[in-house]
Amino acid sequence: MKYKTIAAPCTRTLIEKRSEFIAAVTPVQTAEQVIACIQDAHAAYRKARHHVYAYVLRDQNISRYSDDGEPQGTAGLPVLDVIRKQGLTDVCCVVSRIFGGVLLGANGLVRAYGQACAQALRDAQIMEMCACRSMTIQCDYTFYGRLQFALASDPVIITDTQFTDAVTVTLLVLEEQAQSLCDRLIDLSNGTITVSLEDAGYRDFSSVLP
Repeated sequence: MKYKTIAAPCTRTLIEKRSEFIAAVTPVQTAEQVIACIQDAHAAYRKARHHVYAYVLRDQNISRYSDDGEPQGTAGLPVLDVIRKQGLTDVCCVVSRIFGGVLLGANGLVRAYGQACAQALRDAQIMEMCACRSMTIQCDYTFYGRLQFALASDPVIITDTQFTDAVTVTLLVLEEQAQSLCDRLIDLSNGTITVSLEDAGYRDFSSVLP
């Protein structure tokens, strides 16, 4: 099980026929956090006539959008489409438009709002959040080299290594691969290592996934 979201807020500005489209994308998990994003945009860009938004929440698979006074379907929906097409969730995008004096027409608005959101997401760090388990491996020093080699081909994230009387390695492994990796390492060591597993929720595996 996995999902994609963004690591941190990111804001970018698109200029279209002198109108400014300021897109702010933010990681969110609740409707209350979405409301805070919209309020922040109102406070930051008081000259804006419209504060268009769209968001997708993983909890209950909720998605919403608002055109905020723009012609129906020309603003919030294009922003939501961009978020959906990138497969993102737990993301809110607010696009504040400061009017530049030139009417864009329906097609121009659809293009501008969608591009503003896409531009902000393009600069945001995308995270691949995967259900995983924390694995702790304790082995002697003679097996440590073989352990490193065995782990090199797996999408694991080593979080800690301690060298005392023995070597203790703690890592994150994808939930669906945890038991098979555990069994493989025990076989490889002829049962000389100890391995424990604990649930670790969802973590970002974007650095190790192909």
